[in-house]
Amino acid sequence: MRVIAGNLKGRKLSAVKGDNTRPTTDQIKENVFNLMGQFFTGGVVLDLFAGSGALGIEALSRGMDRALFVDLNQNAIRVIKENITSLQLGEQTAVYRRDAFSALKQFAKSGVKFDMIFLDPPYGKISLTKLLDNIIKSDLLNANGLVMCEHRAGDFVSYDALKFTKIRQQMYGTIEILILEKVEHL
Repeated sequence: MRVIAGNLKGRKLSAVKGDNTRPTTDQIKENVFNLMGQFFTGGVVLDLFAGSGALGIEALSRGMDRALFVDLNQNAIRVIKENITSLQLGEQTAVYRRDAFSALKQFAKSGVKFDMIFLDPPYGKISLTKLLDNIIKSDLLNANGLVMCEHRAGDFVSYDALKFTKIRQQMYGTIEILILEKVEHL
């Protein structure tokens, strides 16, 4: 694994050993950023179910200001911290070992809002629909903020069409990527 573009382009990333996590391949990562935007001018990103932290780190490399990483797996937390340290991103990042829903609740209580959220939960174990509902109800996404959902191809993801606009939905073999944008209400 490596950083695809931006100021950290070409830098190697460590991966979590074992089969408890499913790293997003470089090809899928590149496609995700082609769908979401190549480069950014600031903002805060949440990498939920972060694994190695590759998506959040890629977003930082491409211009996001700050990244928050959440994972429940202790080995994933260790690898995220190793990657952050090796890339000297400590001042731009925070790492939390928590389950996704308690992390979202904590961020809501703290008043944290995101410009981009990556959702890549274990396939078939955690509902993307519930996560999206929770993000909206907790008001965690800034206006026009983006959410990337990675899931098993063919799995149905429901979302509130009054709150989100579908930007793209793309299949890559057995993986499907859904990009949503929070609707700006006038």
